[in-house]
Amino acid sequence: MGTELAQGFLDAGYAPLRVQSTPEAPIGLRGQPDRFPYTVDIVHGGDLAATLATLAPYHPVAVVAGTEPGVELADALSEALHPITGAPTNGTARSAARRDKYLMIERIKQQGLRGARQILVQSEDQLRSWHNDIGGTIILKPLRSAANDGVSWCRGPEDAVQAFRRLNGRKNILSQCDDGVVAQECLIGTEYTIDTVSRDGVHQVCDIWESYRVGANGIPDLLVAWRLLPAVGEVQDELVAYTFEVLDALGIQHGAAHAEIKMTPDGPCLVEVGARIAGANLPASARLGTGQSQLDWMVDAYVRPQTFTHSRGRPYVLHQHVARATMVAPCSGTLIAYRGLETIKELPSFHDMQVRVTPGEYLSLTTDDLTYPIFVTLVHEVGEVVARDLWTLRYLDGVSFYELA
Repeated sequence: MGTELAQGFLDAGYAPLRVQSTPEAPIGLRGQPDRFPYTVDIVHGGDLAATLATLAPYHPVAVVAGTEPGVELADALSEALHPITGAPTNGTARSAARRDKYLMIERIKQQGLRGARQILVQSEDQLRSWHNDIGGTIILKPLRSAANDGVSWCRGPEDAVQAFRRLNGRKNILSQCDDGVVAQECLIGTEYTIDTVSRDGVHQVCDIWESYRVGANGIPDLLVAWRLLPAVGEVQDELVAYTFEVLDALGIQHGAAHAEIKMTPDGPCLVEVGARIAGANLPASARLGTGQSQLDWMVDAYVRPQTFTHSRGRPYVLHQHVARATMVAPCSGTLIAYRGLETIKELPSFHDMQVRVTPGEYLSLTTDDLTYPIFVTLVHEVGEVVARDLWTLRYLDGVSFYELA
């Protein structure tokens, strides 16, 4: 994500500097090298004053989180720089609630918004008792991780206790130890992704995606596709109004947000929101459908605020139908070949493909956002063609698609 942002600011005439939020890249990001040629590369060693002293000679006009682990450092740096350079800032008052999934949901509920029933898990007995009271399936997840790392669906109290034992005190994929665990009710409904950019508390919707999920590999709710929706509609209008209230509650007044929301029988309910741009190449995919992306809005919001103000408020127009899909590896082993890549490329709406695991490399069972072997982008002027090709991809995927040693 940082690479695309850096290029966008460079194209606007600004020199991007990278501040790495930890001395070593988190485990979950080590397979995603950022090849952008930064002119300055600063490593934050934990001393905010030292990092600010290194940055000061460059007079930064904007501090933007490139990925989830950088959100809180971006808040702290921008808050300190604001009186000096005027860099927009969300401040640090709500910074923890923009990262900690328990604090996030508690905060929006305090502001009168619908949020999941939940507890911060402190003991096995507490968890058993709460699960018995809630009934049905609940979800356990780390407080500050990402990419569906550790998310566990638990049908009964003993399942929940086992998940708690696995998650409690371990290092998450962002290399944070003793992350903590939240237990939440399982929300039922279609999940949507709403990507926004804000400036001075004014929010702009960049794209809205409906997500598609399957039960596979022991995961009952595995994400396999996103489909770009028109900006306006009965469901979209309700989602957007709720999203804007969530952003206000969490103090996201500047910059990007990536919100995941379930449309339940009782209305929209937040799964979580990241105070940064979307991943999975969704911004570039949205640009294929609308001509503009969250990245473009970000550059305007930070360095061309008058352009942002002039353009914001207008719903995007869908010129082409777009979907992003993933292939789901049903087993693990050394990959010899994929069977059917040419068939995928012959689909009428095929646009491009990102192969993340190549023959000769180890193929992992797909259980989260980091283990998809292939991403496919579909684009067509007719929505039904994209829908048909999405279902064709699901037909092609499976055990026979992968040749393993």
